[in-house]
Amino acid sequence: MKLLRYLTVLICFISLLLISNKGYSQCSMCAATADNSTQNGNTEGNGLNEGILYLLAAPYLAVAGIGFLWYKKYRKDHDNLDLKNDNFNR
Repeated sequence: MKLLRYLTVLICFISLLLISNKGYSQCSMCAATADNSTQNGNTEGNGLNEGILYLLAAPYLAVAGIGFLWYKKYRKDHDNLDLKNDNFNR
């Protein structure tokens, strides 16, 4: 049953990657500014790219923080392992 669940999730994930269209997330003014600045030797385009990376990192850091807190709470609740009575060599 777990194998079926993992295969379903894997197929859904792969289909999302293959079906997705290219998206252009810059407005026309930002794209024109970035194009003109890189052609003229300015560094405004680099600043724009760094700003996009900063905006991209914020949601990932938030999700990672929530995941870390969730993991710590789960480990705290389930930390009573009795290793003396477990049979490892069956």
